[in-house]
Amino acid sequence: WDCVTLGCSYKPSPRDTGELDIEWSVISPDTTQKDQMLVSYTGGTKYFYGNHAFERELSFAAGDPSMGDASLSIALLSPAHTATYQCKVKKAPGVDMHKMSLVVMEKPSVPKCWVEGGELIGNPVSLHCESAKGSTPLKYTWRRERAGSIPDGAAQNSVTGELKISNHSESFAGIYLCEANNAVGVESCMLNLKANKPPNRAAVIVGTIVGSLLLIFIFLVFVALLYWKLSSRHRYEKELSNDIREDAPPPDSRPVSRHTSQSASQLPQVTYCQVDGTEVMNEGLSHTPSSTSHGHRPVKHTPAEYNSKYGYAV
Repeated sequence: WDCVTLGCSYKPSPRDTGELDIEWSVISPDTTQKDQMLVSYTGGTKYFYGNHAFERELSFAAGDPSMGDASLSIALLSPAHTATYQCKVKKAPGVDMHKMSLVVMEKPSVPKCWVEGGELIGNPVSLHCESAKGSTPLKYTWRRERAGSIPDGAAQNSVTGELKISNHSESFAGIYLCEANNAVGVESCMLNLKANKPPNRAAVIVGTIVGSLLLIFIFLVFVALLYWKLSSRHRYEKELSNDIREDAPPPDSRPVSRHTSQSASQLPQVTYCQVDGTEVMNEGLSHTPSSTSHGHRPVKHTPAEYNSKYGYAV
């Protein structure tokens, strides 16, 4: 960055006998706000206000401001220094002040160039140019290198940096240069604009149709395989459900135990007899009472009756 000196010279009158006081400040654009003090010189001493970085940027141009030169020097100039400055010199009873405006402009940065539209013949194409930095107003200008002027049919916008071609053709192909400039500088960028032939529409259509048919065929094959798999599974489950499974062989028959035979042979024997006109049933071994017991008559046996469980009584 460059540096700048804000001039401020003074000449005391013979009546000004007071102590010399010099002040530099920035006038606030808002009248309700206080001005910002920058540097001052009082009693042979220099005072700086603000941060240390600001102190390194500002200084009195003269080594001794008391000799009539109170100019202010600003190093590392940037757009942030744009403001209205005031120099005030006081030596009682005299006092005077001077205001000046400083406008710091930044030159454009190297712009960026790019193409939109595919560079196909017959299609619209736009060339763009833009600087990221730079004081306004910025002006953009397109021109073609080593191939003559830009053909008719192209319109450029100096504010946005766009060069628009409504119907691209081979006559527009070439190297283009874009310049971005303002009051303090200029920068440029270049690009190579091509004119590409569009693809064969018939081939594109045929390719699209073939691709679509191929996708449909793949889909049908997938559906057929899925249907076959599900049908095979269903048929297998149906056949499996109709199969007659062989049961396990029955257990071997057990021989009739002697206990069972003995139990059957030892079934109680039943004898029916009539005693004193009362029918008595005796279970157990048959016993023929004595004809002389207790003076009763001999027992009269009645015919055997059939029992549903044991058969005829013996």
